[in-house]
Amino acid sequence: MFAKVQKKSYLCKLFAKKLEKMNNFIKRTLSAIVYAGSVIASILANNPIYFGAVFMLITALAIHEHHKLVDASIKSAAYAMATGILIFTTLYFFFAGYEQWYWLLFGYLVVLVLAIIHELFVEQENPIHTWGYLCNSQLMIALPFALMNGILLYNKYLLLALFIVLWVNDSGAYIVGSLTGKRKNGNHKMFPRVSPAKSWEGLIGGFIFDLLAGYIFYKIGWTSDLHLTSYPLLNSLLFALTIGIFGTLGDLIESLFKRTLGVKDSGKFLPGHGGVLDRFDSLLLAVPVVYLLFVYL
Repeated sequence: MFAKVQKKSYLCKLFAKKLEKMNNFIKRTLSAIVYAGSVIASILANNPIYFGAVFMLITALAIHEHHKLVDASIKSAAYAMATGILIFTTLYFFFAGYEQWYWLLFGYLVVLVLAIIHELFVEQENPIHTWGYLCNSQLMIALPFALMNGILLYNKYLLLALFIVLWVNDSGAYIVGSLTGKRKNGNHKMFPRVSPAKSWEGLIGGFIFDLLAGYIFYKIGWTSDLHLTSYPLLNSLLFALTIGIFGTLGDLIESLFKRTLGVKDSGKFLPGHGGVLDRFDSLLLAVPVVYLLFVYL
């Protein structure tokens, strides 16, 4: 009798675990659909204002998460969010050719000075940390998001290709890393102290998927505006590989940031996926490099 009760209890626990995994999978899938759908729709919309509205909100949320992680004050976070929104808006107006961008730049500088002066009137043990958090949020979060406006207005399909390469890289690295991890000796870890799950095998697998994506972009003409070299196919492959390399580095940098603070996720904005920074960390270095190499030059 006791053995039957134990068996029933074990089966109930097993069923509960499977149900929990299924619920998590459904949450992750629905979140991924909403996330990817919002990004694609904002990029392909005929009016770039839709993209600006979506990513201005995302910029503010990402900066808020950043300041919440470092336990900054509400006022410091508000100043950082305001300056981040102003950077995004200023560069949007600049890339779109509006003369009003001068006034927005002036407004950004005013808010930035006020944020710095604000620390004189509050009793903080280390006010220089707050200044550092502010500068970091501008350089590592607001500026990359703002530069996407330049890529969008140059060629929206290039920006969409950038996101697709990042998604393909993640998927390729996961698939190859999982398969090679089943070997007797497992995988060769890249930076176990920063991201224990990442391996060199997964990195190479992600790059292979990136190159495949680059070839597809070349065939459908999405990368025809790239002129880094005299060879269109090479331009497309370099474009995809550059995104994969710097996207991975951006992911590792954010992982180091979270590990230093002792947290797993930057937030809980997307169920099953973590926070905004967790979803867009690969953009932090990929966007500036792509803009400088493939658009500005």
